[in-house]
Amino acid sequence: MRRFALLGHRAMSQGNLPLNDMAGGAGRMDVLVRALMAAMLTSHGIRHDTEVVLHLMGGPGPNRRIKFVGSLLKGVHAEERAVGGQIGKVLKMPIPARGQWVERSAGIFDGGGDINHTLAEWPETTVVCLDANAPRLWNQGDSIPLESNPLSNCTGEHGDFTVSGLDIGFILSDDKPLPDFVQSDAMLRRSLGDVWLQGHMAIGVCHFLLDEGVNLNLD
Repeated sequence: MRRFALLGHRAMSQGNLPLNDMAGGAGRMDVLVRALMAAMLTSHGIRHDTEVVLHLMGGPGPNRRIKFVGSLLKGVHAEERAVGGQIGKVLKMPIPARGQWVERSAGIFDGGGDINHTLAEWPETTVVCLDANAPRLWNQGDSIPLESNPLSNCTGEHGDFTVSGLDIGFILSDDKPLPDFVQSDAMLRRSLGDVWLQGHMAIGVCHFLLDEGVNLNLD
């Protein structure tokens, strides 16, 4: 399973999402939407072995999490405004209790809580926080395989998928650093290079490494 936790420090957590101003009035919701699309979508489909949790931390009110589960997801298309509209429908509803998930539509779940709740839900997952100042995510000297050998796979029909292989989760923050209250002794810090990439680009690189079967530096 591939998991992505996306932190939006200014992203609104409830109310009427301004689809014409997601970069401003919605607290840079546009950044999260692009990252979500990069994580969940291929050119002509949905990644069924992927889950994304958006952490909306900008208020008003308590933090909110919205989880997208690829094996259950329907109706998500590669258009930012349409994806923003689906998020907007969730924001109009009351925020569930911390740690509780409520399915709002096929594959889209709404919950309260913060990144520590998400990490607690990933007990068997290798968690990587992307940080340009950390060691590389891949092993030094390793090359890209000549034939794709994905590190995770999925088989089955919609809603009944079996996922096998590496269970890995990535944490990506917006332009603000990871909060001090994040609690995970097992978290690894790894980089994708010296340049600080935009979130959606970093996610694309992660998927590429996993799709091709590049040996990862997870020790």
